[in-house]
Amino acid sequence: MTRILPGVLAMAAVVVASNILVQFLFGQWLTWGAFTYPIAFLVTDVMNRVYGVASARRVVLAGFVVGVACSLIGTQIMGEFGPLVTLRIAVGSGLAFLTAQLMDVAIFDRLRAGSWWRAPLASTLVGSALDTAIFFTVAFSGALVFLEPGNDVSWANESLPLLGVGPVAPLWVSLAVADWLVKLALAIVALLPFRAIVRKLSPDLA
Repeated sequence: MTRILPGVLAMAAVVVASNILVQFLFGQWLTWGAFTYPIAFLVTDVMNRVYGVASARRVVLAGFVVGVACSLIGTQIMGEFGPLVTLRIAVGSGLAFLTAQLMDVAIFDRLRAGSWWRAPLASTLVGSALDTAIFFTVAFSGALVFLEPGNDVSWANESLPLLGVGPVAPLWVSLAVADWLVKLALAIVALLPFRAIVRKLSPDLA
């Protein structure tokens, strides 16, 4: 457990920071949390590469526990329109994180024998797409209103041009697409720190 403690602490810091920064808007389609949350995939991939699948899964589970704690705290904090974290957001966040991160771990392990960049890039792209799809669908889709009938998500289902320029779609779809595009960009950028950190922690694996 001691050897993965830095990974656990890094994952916890990413989850806490993202839960705080998601409250602050960045432009029309994003929050600041969109830029910190993808770092969770970097943490998972580094732990997977250096310490293996079992250690990576432990770090993911630690992050999940921290995320649940953040959601519970958020449900008790009242904002302008009610609790900062609704049941749907809490469920969507937890389900998306756990599913996407465990998928990331599995894909990375399957591809670890290939080129150094292949496993982190492929696993992060698939995991981040899954994360975005699960979270935004569970949290905001009008089709799932039965999950929390008292939570009005009509604002997220307003029909608008996709990202302001594309075909008409519910607002939450634009939010999801913007979020995924950030994850896509950061997945590529994160290859550099991934390489550097792995070289530092375990030169023989670099």
